[in-house]
Amino acid sequence: MQSSEWHEDVLGADFEQRTLPLPGSEATLVRHVPSTRDATPRRVAVLYVHGFVDYFFHPHVARALASPESLRVPGAERGDSRGGGAGYAFYAVDLRGFGRSLAAHTAAGKDPNLAPDLALHAQDLDAAAAAVRGAGHERLVVLGHSMGGLVTTLWAAGRPGRADALVLNSPWFDLNESWLMRGPVTRALAAVGRVAPRLVVGGLHEHYGRALHADSGGEWDFDPAWKPHEGFPVRAGWISTVRAAQRRLGTGALDVGVPTLVVASARSGPHKTAHPEVLTTDSVLSVDHIRAGAQRIGSDITFEQVDGGAHDLALSPSPAREEYLRVVTTWLAKRVPRPPDRAVRGQAAGNRSAAR
Repeated sequence: MQSSEWHEDVLGADFEQRTLPLPGSEATLVRHVPSTRDATPRRVAVLYVHGFVDYFFHPHVARALASPESLRVPGAERGDSRGGGAGYAFYAVDLRGFGRSLAAHTAAGKDPNLAPDLALHAQDLDAAAAAVRGAGHERLVVLGHSMGGLVTTLWAAGRPGRADALVLNSPWFDLNESWLMRGPVTRALAAVGRVAPRLVVGGLHEHYGRALHADSGGEWDFDPAWKPHEGFPVRAGWISTVRAAQRRLGTGALDVGVPTLVVASARSGPHKTAHPEVLTTDSVLSVDHIRAGAQRIGSDITFEQVDGGAHDLALSPSPAREEYLRVVTTWLAKRVPRPPDRAVRGQAAGNRSAAR
C-alpha cells in the first residue's frame, strides 16, 4: 500500500497524491496544488474520473480549470461570483486497478483495470468525494471520461446529493458495435460471464493509443505500462457488468439529479482500423450513442459537440482541445455558482506543509 499522506505525484511540481483505502483494494487521489496561485483556496472542486485503460495524466486540464481566464471564458476576466476568473480546485482519482492504483491491484492477483463488478467503483468515488469534501470544498463537480463517464453517471444516480454537477466527456453509454453484438451476443456473454468470468473475450485496438503517444508522433507522454496501446484483456464477467449498466441506462431508469454537461466530438470515425482522422473524430465510441444516452440520464442535461474532437476531447489537437475546455469552463461558470472563496482546510497553496 502506498502512503495515505499527501506526497509528490508522478506529474511532478504542482501535483500531489495519496492513497484511498477501500474494502479489499485501494484507489489513488491526485490533487493540483499550483505554486503560482494566490493562497485563497476554492470552495468549488472538480474531481476527474478517467476512462478504461487510462489514468490521470492531464495537467493541462487541471491548469485550465484553475485559471479559466487563460481560455477567455465569458466572465473570467471579472473574476465574478459565477466561478470564472477565480477557478476551481482540481482533484483526480485513479480507480482501483488503474494507473497509480495498478500495482497494488495486480500484486493481490487481480486483473489489470478490472473490478469484479463495475458497480464497485462507486466505493472509489465515495472515498474520493469524501476526501474532497473533507478538505472543506463545499461544491463538487465530477468530470468523467468514457468509462469514467458511465461510472460517474451510475454513481450520481445511486448516491443523490454526493455531487452538485457532472461533466461527461465522451461517456461510454453503449457498446460501439452492431445490433447483433449489442443484443444477442451480449446476452450470451452474460451467461458465459456467470460460469467463466475470467474468459478473455476482447481487447482494444491499438491505433488510438499510438496516435496519442509522443513516441509515435502524438502529443502526449503517458506511461504505456499504465495505458498500453493494446489495452488489457477484457474478460467476460467484467464486460457483462458493463453491459448490464448500459442496458439500465438505456431504459431511462437512471436520473443523475443534478445539472449535467455531456460533450462529444462532432463526428465518429472508424474504431477498428487506423485512419487519418483518428484524433479529429471519436474513433472509439459512437457519437450517436452518446447523444441518445444523454437524453436518458436526467432532466437537466446540456449536450455539446466539439468539431475536430478526439475520443478524449481533452487530448484533441488544437484548436479543438481549447474549444472543449472553453465549453466546460463556460458551462461551469453559468451552472455552478461559486460563493466567495474562504479558507479551506489544508489547501492554501502557500502553506503546503500544513496539508501533509
